Formats: sequence, C-alpha cells, structure tokens
Amino acid sequence: MKYTSGRIKQIHVLKFENNDDFIAELKNFIRKEKIKTAFFMFLGALKKGDLVSGPKKPVIPPVPFWHSFDNAWEVFGVGSVFAGSGNEPQIHIHSSLGRGKKVKMGCVRKNARVFFVIEALVMELSGINAVKKADLKTGLNMLNIISGK
Repeated sequence: MKYTSGRIKQIHVLKFENNDDFIAELKNFIRKEKIKTAFFMFLGALKKGDLVSGPKKPVIPPVPFWHSFDNAWEVFGVGSVFAGSGNEPQIHIHSSLGRGKKVKMGCVRKNARVFFVIEALVMELSGINAVKKADLKTGLNMLNIISGK
C-alpha cells in the first residue's frame, strides 16, 4: 500500500437539473474551477445511463459487464477526480441505483442523464501528489501516488 496526505482546500455544492448530462456537467465544472484532486458524493435521480457492474469474468485485463438503465432510478454515489494525461480530469464514479424492488450498483461511465435533480458535494483537495495513469497490465487508468509513504 502507498499513500499521500493533504488537506481539504475547498468545498463546492452543485445542483444538477433535469436532463443535464451528469458526467459532462461535472467535467465542465472541474475544468472551470481547475480542480486537480477531489472526492465527491451525490444523491438524486438518473433517468438513464450506462454503468459497468464488474468484469464478465475475474481475469486481467477485465472485460466490462455493461448495463443500461432508463425510466428514472433513485441514485446515490461517490467519486474521485485525479489529473490524467495532459492534466485532463479523470472522473471515477460508483453508485447504487434503485427503482421499485430492483437495485443496480456499479461504475457510471456514460450517458448519465439527470431526472429532476442531483445534489453533489465536491471536496477539493490540496497537497495530494497523485495522478491517474494508464496501467499496461489492466488497461485501466489507475491511481498512481507519485510521492508519499
């Protein structure tokens, strides 16, 4: 295990509105505010989207198990932001979704459209010396702690 330590720099409260593209709007906010490292949590509803809920088989590199959803699902989740190649923000979102007696859980990756509202709390961090970097073994962008303990 490796780790690095830092502090909360600033806290932002965001409101996403009906039909917003959740991931695109979040990325736009992160770029506008020049956020390099953050963690966030959110709650509300998504009307549709695509998520990965584990690999099809437990092998490396993994083949994602994609699920699409529509018809509005309650959602809550957490995520991280780290700079990637070219300082492009890399967003990683995990969430649980519920509709009636059905539940889905996974990594929301695309086509996430807000239903009515999503409220988010973004905790911008400072002093964290880490980036997301392509991992040749897995084919995924993985957290790389540059200096730490």
